[in-house]
Amino acid sequence: MSKPLKAQQTSKIFKFSLITALAGFLFGFDTVVISGADQKLQALWGTSDSFHGWVVMGMALWGTVVGALFGGFPTDRWGRKKTLFWIGILYSVSAIGSALANDPLSFAFFRFLGGIGVGVSTIAAPAYISEIAPAKDRGRLVGMYQFMLVFGIMIAFLSNYLLSGSSENDWRWMMGVEAFPATLYTIFIMAVPKSPRWLVLQNRHQEAEDSLKQIGSDEVIASFTTPVKGTQSNAKASENIWMKKYRFPLLLAFLIAFFNQFSGINAFLYYAPRIFEEAGLGESTALLSSIGIGATNLLFTFVGIYLIDKLGRRQLMYIGSLGYILSLSLVAAAFYLEWTGMAVPAFLFLFIASHAIGQGAIIWVFISEVFPNHLRGAGQSFGTSTHWVLAAIIPSMVPWLFGTIGAAPVFAFFAFMMVLQLLFVHFIMPETKGVSLEDLEKTLSKKTP
Repeated sequence: MSKPLKAQQTSKIFKFSLITALAGFLFGFDTVVISGADQKLQALWGTSDSFHGWVVMGMALWGTVVGALFGGFPTDRWGRKKTLFWIGILYSVSAIGSALANDPLSFAFFRFLGGIGVGVSTIAAPAYISEIAPAKDRGRLVGMYQFMLVFGIMIAFLSNYLLSGSSENDWRWMMGVEAFPATLYTIFIMAVPKSPRWLVLQNRHQEAEDSLKQIGSDEVIASFTTPVKGTQSNAKASENIWMKKYRFPLLLAFLIAFFNQFSGINAFLYYAPRIFEEAGLGESTALLSSIGIGATNLLFTFVGIYLIDKLGRRQLMYIGSLGYILSLSLVAAAFYLEWTGMAVPAFLFLFIASHAIGQGAIIWVFISEVFPNHLRGAGQSFGTSTHWVLAAIIPSMVPWLFGTIGAAPVFAFFAFMMVLQLLFVHFIMPETKGVSLEDLEKTLSKKTP
């Protein structure tokens, strides 16, 4: 095959992966945009710390839990592409409804809808990309979902900074601007082909062949030969993720998601301006520091994605775990010893860099790899549900924890949990770099926890 033709076909896979990864942009934007309206909404509606944390701020995360718990069903039943389309609709409705809300309950309802979109996207988008990607590029291509996620986070921080003070109801613009990228994503996703691996599971083999021709090169088609020509056996059709043979993949998905949230990453992203103000920075400086956090996250996510298929998943997790332990310990010490100025932001920049190059680059790739094709939706639903249940509980407790025991013990606890993550990486986590999904299925189903 000529190099120009091969490059053209490879670019098609990249294009389809990039369009799908835009769901990650909306995920990141939707998750963090609330941080700019956080204290404004609490002052506007006069809610208690508990109500504000669990309902106003936390309802989107509970929507994400629902989306993650049940998102495996539409992803497996109606397909990855159709599910991704409806995710775009949910994001659009959520953005417009949140911007127009006049009370905390209606605001929470529309944020809940957006949360459902986030939860389902963490299943459908990585599943789709992993199923169209060659094994040697799978980490990099699925990693684009995380890259777009942190790009969305940075743009949300920047948007909040630019819109802050623009009007008396600047928070409405902060929340509503998401409708523009959500609408564009919904239009773009209609251009991607259906997942050939999913079509095979539906015994729609001719459509799978046609989809493969849309996707690209002879090399990619060859990598799909077995799944396209085979059929799903009755035995596989009756399987579920709770069977004994799949306990090890379940354990891996649970632990990677568990430790992701016990790093404190979502708690920090949700309350970055508040944490910076706790450290003695003014409101404007706190918002500006948040933009720096977003830029750091983006830069080191790019580094992580560049290295993920070179060094492998485990090596990046080693690097990230050590960075977590150092940075979180320093943040805890800074709050305990009452260091002022830029000490806390500097340590949190190190924390974000450690997350981006390790857990941030790995989690969605790894969960999409460890389950077999016919159980990928259900397996990812389990892994992402674990992630989002904890992501709903932990950030919702931050205002109360900061007000009772203070910031230092909270960050010290997160540092201890990252020591446990380091042990998980060393003793349990397997390397999945460069292995086909079908070979991973054979290998991991033979292991026991």
